[in-house]
Amino acid sequence: MLVSDGDDLRKLPLSMRKTKLARLLNRRVDGIHLAPFEQGEIGPDLFRHVCLLRLEGLVSKHRDSVYRGGRSDRWIKVKNWRIRTMATEATIDRYAQSRII
Repeated sequence: MLVSDGDDLRKLPLSMRKTKLARLLNRRVDGIHLAPFEQGEIGPDLFRHVCLLRLEGLVSKHRDSVYRGGRSDRWIKVKNWRIRTMATEATIDRYAQSRII
């Protein structure tokens, strides 16, 4: 959640923004769920489930991180390369073209 009632929330830590989102979603429509914070060494198990469910990947975030556009060492994206998305298709296509030339 980046804005609430016209207030810019980007400088708040993720944990506070997520708390505000949870309050907003208390009045939510069925089917919308907020994922809980997970702690500890769960990354490998979580990623295995991502792959089993054929999802694109996951993003790990520090709970005290503020929002910044672009890349950050506070948010880490791990992709499941077995899933074909437009991005992987483009990468594969560019690689194949470079091999032909």
